Amino acid sequence: MIRIAQYLAFALGAALISPVPDEVLDQAVLAEVVVIGEIHDNPRHHQTQTSIIQAIDPMAIVFEMLSEEQATLASPDIRTDLAALEKALDWARSGWPDFELYAPLFSVVPEAKIYGAALPRGEARGAMQEGVAQSFGEDAEVFGLTTPLPADQQAEREELQYDAHCEALPRHLLPDLVALQRLRDAMLARAVLRALNEVGPPVAVITGNGHARRDWGVPAILEMLASDANIYVIGQGEDGHIPSGGFDIVLDAPSRPRPDPCEAFR
Repeated sequence: MIRIAQYLAFALGAALISPVPDEVLDQAVLAEVVVIGEIHDNPRHHQTQTSIIQAIDPMAIVFEMLSEEQATLASPDIRTDLAALEKALDWARSGWPDFELYAPLFSVVPEAKIYGAALPRGEARGAMQEGVAQSFGEDAEVFGLTTPLPADQQAEREELQYDAHCEALPRHLLPDLVALQRLRDAMLARAVLRALNEVGPPVAVITGNGHARRDWGVPAILEMLASDANIYVIGQGEDGHIPSGGFDIVLDAPSRPRPDPCEAFR
């Protein structure tokens, strides 16, 4: 666990190291919802997110990484002590990368209300058993969870899951993983709509590129349910690789050294 001074130094470094193009900020400040994708363990991606959030000064920030219960713990008071917030969120056991990557996102606009949309692991197992529509609850049909995907999209999404799991999973599990991804998209979209209704725009969304994609991720659900909202979608790539999904803009950053993610499957 690191001290508050280290968090603040990290946030200051973000503004100096990773400036965001003015044209991106100009578009972001005009939007009611700004979805900012990421590769979760890339520090530059989080620095960029911090710069964008500082510019748009959102009324609310929706985190893929937090459950609804955790979000209630991230009050403005505790966010003055980010080490205490890290402990309260039990981040060390969350499975997400180091909290120091995300800490500036909590502190840069301390009065913004925090919303969570994570699907806890235990609930994910339950959703696979009972079905994602049942797990989502009321309005599952409205959020598209009772409608089968087009066959070509279903097949594409299953292949993405197969590749993401290093071609190591039995193929009969892939439809369940796609369904869980759709459930997480719907939960994020629901949290955004709740934030718009409760505190108003602008709302920032911190999530992985897979949920941020315009073609079938969170923005697609928001376009369906809040078609009059101005949504700006930012993806983030590495080393010139553009993530798939049709973002409004894709920003680039260097990759970071990583162990082989497929080693665990061998």
